[in-house]
Amino acid sequence: MAIYLTAIRMLGRLILEWFRATPPARPRVTWIRRVVFGLALLGIVCIAYGFWIEPYWPQVTVVSLSTPKLPPGARPIRIVHISDIHCDPTPRLEERLPGLIQRQNPDLIVFTGDSINSPQALPVFKRCMTHCAQIAPTFAVKGNCDAWFWKGQDLFGGTGVRELNGEAVKLDLSGEKAPLWITGVAVESEDRIDQALAEVPKGALNIFLYHYPDRIFSIARHKVDLYCAGHTHGGQVALPFYGALVTLSKLGKRFEAGLYRVDETWLYVNRGIGMEIFAPRVRFCARPEITVIELVPRK
Repeated sequence: MAIYLTAIRMLGRLILEWFRATPPARPRVTWIRRVVFGLALLGIVCIAYGFWIEPYWPQVTVVSLSTPKLPPGARPIRIVHISDIHCDPTPRLEERLPGLIQRQNPDLIVFTGDSINSPQALPVFKRCMTHCAQIAPTFAVKGNCDAWFWKGQDLFGGTGVRELNGEAVKLDLSGEKAPLWITGVAVESEDRIDQALAEVPKGALNIFLYHYPDRIFSIARHKVDLYCAGHTHGGQVALPFYGALVTLSKLGKRFEAGLYRVDETWLYVNRGIGMEIFAPRVRFCARPEITVIELVPRK
């Protein structure tokens, strides 16, 4: 704002000087004007990029995690992790998303919450999730916006997506010798986390879904293999070499986006697809993200 107010003031003075035929400004003043106008122009370019380009430019991030809980020779398990779709009534990436996911050949799709920004966007969200559930088994948990604003909305009914809220599900994706257990809890049911994880057999390969990354230290004590979260949007607006300006996480920037290791637990914080309900519809240096997490046997 300071740059633009200064630029407007300088532009006004230039116009007055032109009408009054004032002698050319001193070199130092001319240099300052060029810097201010250059920064103002750069800001306009960045705003245009963040509004019209980056929200429509998804990134597929692939990570490979080795685990001794898959026997040698077992086939890898491919998990697609998406989060924070935040659908608006007018689709952005929702119509392309299932096709992008299908090209990753997933064995499992997980969604870690925050579905819509308004009730009018519910058909857009349900259509997207229905197509996803036709690609591979799809599991979801509710995020904070789902719990706070859309508690009465049937977000997943009729889509084929299985919503988790305090239970554990056994999946045989890599054969009976290496079953995968998946647990998930909605943000308003935090008190169910311990109960849900207690259902997982000791030593089993397991994944935990929760919208916030904030529970990583308590989840690591349960020796969960993979904790999938979202919520931070990678800041939604970030700066090169610095990262997220705001994460809305209790842990600040400590787990702002990407892959982290805490004890024996991997945490992946997905940047999400859409944009925060009350924030400007811009993304900058925080592209929408589809994460492919491949679990492979440890050599």
